[in-house]
Amino acid sequence: MTVTEYDSLFIGGRWSKPSTNKVISVMSPSTGLHLGAVPEAVETDVDRAVRAARTAFDSASGWSTWEPARRAAAMVRLADALDARKEEMATRVSAQNGMPISVAGPFEATVPAGLLRYYAGVLQDAHFEEQRQGLPIGTTLVRREPLGVVAAIVPWNFPQVLAFFKMAPALAAGCTLVLKPSPETVLDSYLLAEAIAEAGLPEGVINIVPGGRATGAYLVSHPGVDKVSFTGSTAAGRQIAAACGQLLRPVTLELGGKSAAIILDDADLPGSVDQLFAASLLNNGQTCFASTRILAPRSRYDEVVDFYTTMAESATVGDALDPATQVGPLVSSRQRDRVESYIAKGLNEGARLTAGGARPVGLETGWFVEPTVFADVDNASTIAQEEIFGPVLSIIRYDGDNDAVSIANDSAYGLGGTVWSADPNRALGIAKRIRTGTIGLNGYLPDLTSPYGGMKASGLGRELGPEGLAAFQQFQSIYHP
Repeated sequence: MTVTEYDSLFIGGRWSKPSTNKVISVMSPSTGLHLGAVPEAVETDVDRAVRAARTAFDSASGWSTWEPARRAAAMVRLADALDARKEEMATRVSAQNGMPISVAGPFEATVPAGLLRYYAGVLQDAHFEEQRQGLPIGTTLVRREPLGVVAAIVPWNFPQVLAFFKMAPALAAGCTLVLKPSPETVLDSYLLAEAIAEAGLPEGVINIVPGGRATGAYLVSHPGVDKVSFTGSTAAGRQIAAACGQLLRPVTLELGGKSAAIILDDADLPGSVDQLFAASLLNNGQTCFASTRILAPRSRYDEVVDFYTTMAESATVGDALDPATQVGPLVSSRQRDRVESYIAKGLNEGARLTAGGARPVGLETGWFVEPTVFADVDNASTIAQEEIFGPVLSIIRYDGDNDAVSIANDSAYGLGGTVWSADPNRALGIAKRIRTGTIGLNGYLPDLTSPYGGMKASGLGRELGPEGLAAFQQFQSIYHP
């Protein structure tokens, strides 16, 4: 990938000069080389972006007043513009965050356009007004209105997918947005801006302010924002929830996870290799819903350990842009240090290392960590309770289905999870007992048509599906005596 430098911000539908000379530099996690730079948005830039979004929402002919069919047509145009850039989008994301290019193609380059078209279709059947017979007398017109200006704050691990978890339903609802991408993945947001301009969305409907925590904190508390939608760590989510609570501002939080993969005693491991790999090690383990706690029945424990050990040792580790790579680098040296510190904690707490645990030989210039498997893990240990966000799996024994459910639920988190069995009805029965927002049977991916989100420390609210549209709407009741 060639070095890409930008000197402008996309605010109000046009490229504008930033308020300062501050820049965000992006480094390749595969090579450590410089990939590019963009301006860093500061408070003055955020003010301009929110003002542009406010104007686009409040004006008499603004986005919020458009008929649903007209909004849907504009969303489809944006989907087409993204499709025209899909290969470059996949390359930029992969080069920035270490996501294998084989993953970036079907996710980062494909899902955003799919979500835009899905919500454009939802608009065709959506009803924004309903007449109700009142009690005891009269009638009431119940209206669904767009919430207003949305602050959308997205992480680096799936930057485009998670941006459109927010943007597609918000646009469909009639909201306008200020998008803050993570500083680790900003180059792809400029490709998005080019697509927005080409699609002819009205000025100010989507504004992009690259920045770090200070930029995000200022945006969250900005008086011109009506709703915050955030994906990221639970620690940051708690701070955002506190700020929004003080402001009585609606907020959706999709936070961390420590999901369990329950391997039942009749599971077909050899026949599920690809699905098991994807459920636990997708995107180098830098996935919030990843099933990184592997719960194995005592009767098959050694077999499960051997299976995951072989799977980890046979995975192809390499440059994220190599199509053969299954596990790429971590996003940054800081993230690698974090993952390595958890590996050290696992060893210190008595877990048995069966695969990985070190930096791969021959890949010294990037932020690589070998796919790592720990056996003999106590569910109360640090590596079983805290989110590591890297290719580290912990295998935990259980005795019987009830014990498996108890261990799976013994977590501060509740975002994803999986159950593996040859008996679909048995697996379903187990899945229904897990305190988690989403769970898969013999495989897992979020369904774009169904609500996605977490319980407990994994967040508040839901994204995707019709429920994702409702998250950007508010009710107004008009009473007629």
